[in-house]
Amino acid sequence: MNQNSLNRREMSSELAMGGQALIEGVMMRSPHRVAMAARKADGSIALRAYPYHPITRRNKAYGLPIVRGAIGMVEALKIGIDALNWSAEKSDPDQAAAAKKPSLGQKLLGYLSSIVAIAVGLGMFMYLPYLLAKLLVGGDQGQIAFHLIAGAGRILALVGYMWVISQFKDIFRVFQYHGSEHKTIFAYEQGQPLEAAQVLKQTRFHPRCGTSFLLIVAISAILFFVVVDTLVVALWGPYPNTLVRLAAHLPLIPLVAGLSYEFLRFSARHVRNPLVNALIQPGLWLQRITTKEPEGPMCEVAICALEEALRDPAEVIEVDTVFPPGTHPHSRTAAAAAAIF
Repeated sequence: MNQNSLNRREMSSELAMGGQALIEGVMMRSPHRVAMAARKADGSIALRAYPYHPITRRNKAYGLPIVRGAIGMVEALKIGIDALNWSAEKSDPDQAAAAKKPSLGQKLLGYLSSIVAIAVGLGMFMYLPYLLAKLLVGGDQGQIAFHLIAGAGRILALVGYMWVISQFKDIFRVFQYHGSEHKTIFAYEQGQPLEAAQVLKQTRFHPRCGTSFLLIVAISAILFFVVVDTLVVALWGPYPNTLVRLAAHLPLIPLVAGLSYEFLRFSARHVRNPLVNALIQPGLWLQRITTKEPEGPMCEVAICALEEALRDPAEVIEVDTVFPPGTHPHSRTAAAAAAIF
């Protein structure tokens, strides 16, 4: 392995490199730039990119361990939602044009939909697992047993939800782009040419994936809330009901995310350690659901995004352009890869 490849892997192990699947596209993030590429209906590739300076590097307090994970999660969520909205606009411009000037009723409906989605998520992944654990073991004593059952219920709900949505055609394609993102980053880390044929040879299972992070958060929540609830029950007595327990835990979720981030960072640095490797395997298994084998043209889109994200930091420019069909430098290699694979 050459020195360039080692430097690339070291940068990725610091979680400075990352990405996200979009609607018919991929977003890539480097230490200094965010780039997103999406395939339009006519076969062209839309590309958008801009300089990026993480909040955790602008303020020393935000860069402290654990804090940086919680802050980074919020920032990544904002960037991800923005990229998803952009890709939706590029993949279906007619619908996007109709939604540019929503009426007051449409705005209210959008807000209501968001509130309902958050409520359903909290109910599925927190309230129902807690309710199940309370029914099985009670909530007054035995916090270890309580959170083991609640945690198992949360993980089963997460896996079940991901499997169900993976059966939908549109989501399946998003998961294919997720696979192309992983494969492209692997090719970059190993110093391979960023060509579709080479990218397709890589594995689609990456230890620093957001899917793995979700699973780490679910497991960390078990350990963290065992300690918290043991102290709460010892000092103030049992929770009066499941809703009160949920309300007490919600403000602590960013702390759990911060701890999970530190573990993900540690595991990225020590992935060759047998114990660490064993601990990250469940996250890789879960990626069998959330990543699918991509097609050559999908890898072309991921390569386009990654190369733009890796643009020289001195070139602090914004990009918003479209490559007509067949004009992107990797179009030919993508077509050849599609024919081979």
